[in-house]
Amino acid sequence: MHHPDVCAPEGTTVEVLAIGLVECPLALFERTTKFKKAIDIPEEFILKNVKLRGKLLRVTEDRLEMEHIPISLPFISSWQERMQSNGSLLVRLAGVELTENGKLWLREWLKPSEMLWFQLLRRDDSLLDCFILVNRGRFFSVCLNEEVLRQGLGRTITIEGLPQDSKQYWKFQTRLLQAELTAQKKGRGLWKEASVLEEWTKIISTNAPVQQLKRFIKWMANPFKN
Repeated sequence: MHHPDVCAPEGTTVEVLAIGLVECPLALFERTTKFKKAIDIPEEFILKNVKLRGKLLRVTEDRLEMEHIPISLPFISSWQERMQSNGSLLVRLAGVELTENGKLWLREWLKPSEMLWFQLLRRDDSLLDCFILVNRGRFFSVCLNEEVLRQGLGRTITIEGLPQDSKQYWKFQTRLLQAELTAQKKGRGLWKEASVLEEWTKIISTNAPVQQLKRFIKWMANPFKN
């Protein structure tokens, strides 16, 4: 998975670090600082939807407990190890309501100590809502949020933390709705266990993103009515 490199100008290692500190402090901070609690993560990281790397410690209900693993810079790695103590972050799948089977599936599908990337969407004092990316092969990664929905192991809910009139919100929400639609078409998971009509009725009555899509479609049909 591609992750933008810290600035890499020509010159000595010391010169590279010095330039990096001036020209891309956010990228350097992101790579070298270990976050041990959700509240430690800067608000700027949340607003920029920064991706961080972590090691899975355990799955608890609908949350993943993870240890943040910052990327080491070679000549200061020993200093980093001395300065960084242990801690863990609680991460939840943004925009997904897991079924009971979905919670069991997470425990079986994810491996202990597996390395994951998590893209920050929302943070409160103790919990992070994220898009979680899992490597499956050298050149292949899976978005866990979408995979759960594709398998019919959860329902799409409103993504908290993003302005609902933003492009980013609709990009993420559309991806989740498309994944859920795949499960419906293939009759997977909860869509196999209950009738599609019953589930769609429940979603339309309770799901804010779907309601907004309906209003948008009605407006497109007659934009000058109001």
